[in-house]
Amino acid sequence: MYSENTVVKCASGLHNKQATYFIQKANDYRSSIWIEADERKINAKSLLGVLSMAIVTGTEVTITAEGPDEEEAVRTLTDMLQVDLF
Repeated sequence: MYSENTVVKCASGLHNKQATYFIQKANDYRSSIWIEADERKINAKSLLGVLSMAIVTGTEVTITAEGPDEEEAVRTLTDMLQVDLF
């Protein structure tokens, strides 16, 4: 199991297109991946789950993965929360 904490810096947070792209990228990995914020832990591959968390800029999150590509998955998804993709 591998995890990293980060603060969301992308201006849109995890909403709309940013969230969709985040989930698509999470689904590229074979590992199980979770995102945790404010004591809620959701499957990072679930669009409805991630959107229900209402993650905005400045939210501290923990991304955790378990599986064969866990470190790469966590690092890639953590990096995505630092920039605006759209």
